[in-house]
Amino acid sequence: MSQTTDIWDLIEPYLADEKLELDDLELSGHGRGRTLRVTVDGEDLDLDRLSELSRGLARLLDDEPGLQEQYQLEVSSPGLERKLRRPRHYEKSVGREVVAKWAANGHKTTTRGVLTDAGDTGFILDSDTGQLEISYEDVVSAKTVFRWEKAPKPGH
Repeated sequence: MSQTTDIWDLIEPYLADEKLELDDLELSGHGRGRTLRVTVDGEDLDLDRLSELSRGLARLLDDEPGLQEQYQLEVSSPGLERKLRRPRHYEKSVGREVVAKWAANGHKTTTRGVLTDAGDTGFILDSDTGQLEISYEDVVSAKTVFRWEKAPKPGH
């Protein structure tokens, strides 16, 4: 079992008790540059709540054997543009615009479109060139896209 899986299993019940979902977890870097990024999703996630969660998670992780070295803890919400790394991320983003980089048959492709469906093994993207069925295994990276819509000028 990996270290991130162990950490996931430790903090997921804590967040569930707080009525929040553990959206993603990433442990990166080495030595003093190690960072544990915890992304949580749920209602009423403001800076005060994230700060409170950060303190609670820090206490919970103090005795975690794999985290005895110094590390930086970052707790955040997914934000407007979110990375899609797990099937659950895709499921929660159905109906949103997505940019996906994927590789199949030796070719890398970047496609932008609306995520219309997500299942256990892949997702469907409705792009300008038509509907594409993409396997999660083929994805290099994917994220949702937030578009700022210009407000109409007054009087127009």
